[in-house]
Amino acid sequence: MIAARLMLPAVALAITSALAASAPHEVRISGMKFAPAQLSVQRGDTVTWKNADLVPHTATAKGKFDSGNIGPGQSYSRKMEQPGEFDYICTYHPGMQGKLTVK
Repeated sequence: MIAARLMLPAVALAITSALAASAPHEVRISGMKFAPAQLSVQRGDTVTWKNADLVPHTATAKGKFDSGNIGPGQSYSRKMEQPGEFDYICTYHPGMQGKLTVK
């Protein structure tokens, strides 16, 4: 019984730390650009690309992730589980480029 009471604070701390560890991040698509163009996040964080342009876009890192069509006023979210550096583009407008670093 005493051991169980001693473990409760440790369990609560672990849960709180896990929840605090993941954070949301936003990449705004506007003016035919990703903003910010470079973003660093922690593993487990969620990144959301929001399209504020009048035309559709994608957020595509070949072989890693692909949002598919993100229409005007729409968004795409992805929980980033794999660490690494990911260069991505809009497949409709290849001049639009971004870089996502997952630590």
